[in-house]
Amino acid sequence: MGSSLPTIRFLQQPTSSAWLEQALANLDIVLLDHSHCERKAAGVALNLMFRYPSSAKLVRSLTAIAQEELQHFEQVNQILERRGIPLAPLVPPPYGATLNQQIRRDEPARMLDALLVSGLIEARSHERLGLLSEHCPDRELAKFYRSLMASEARHYGAYWTLADTYYERSALVERLETLAQAESEILSTLHPHPRIHS
Repeated sequence: MGSSLPTIRFLQQPTSSAWLEQALANLDIVLLDHSHCERKAAGVALNLMFRYPSSAKLVRSLTAIAQEELQHFEQVNQILERRGIPLAPLVPPPYGATLNQQIRRDEPARMLDALLVSGLIEARSHERLGLLSEHCPDRELAKFYRSLMASEARHYGAYWTLADTYYERSALVERLETLAQAESEILSTLHPHPRIHS
């Protein structure tokens, strides 16, 4: 399954065709996982605001992201309800936890890594929702995924801009390369359970 989507900035490796095939064969589960992803993304933005309340630009930018993620969460949940798919817990893939292990614990490195990891996750979401919008046989879902792509791109751009605001560009670029490599390695083995980030 080829794609005409452009290469996504920040990502070192594109998503495999195996992930797309797995996702398309399990759309209900992927949709449920998408609900969890939007909720967690809102939580990440809120947690960063609580951790860095005196960083005015960060608070302002992440307030908008958290609000938009919650709007997406509600939109996904409405689709789930229309399709008779109950909200339910899912075992998360190792992606998020493994990527978060790369975040250094001491400041100021911690904030830099948290912003870059969040940006990478948003960039991967943008890429994968784009793949689903292109290849999903369900027209309603394809249209929905397409409608989210611009906001996902804004989100990873916002995390990059925040990192670029608070840190030297050379340190930022070097650290992003390291984290992007780790992100690609995590996804190099397809997780057996279909997920947005499997």
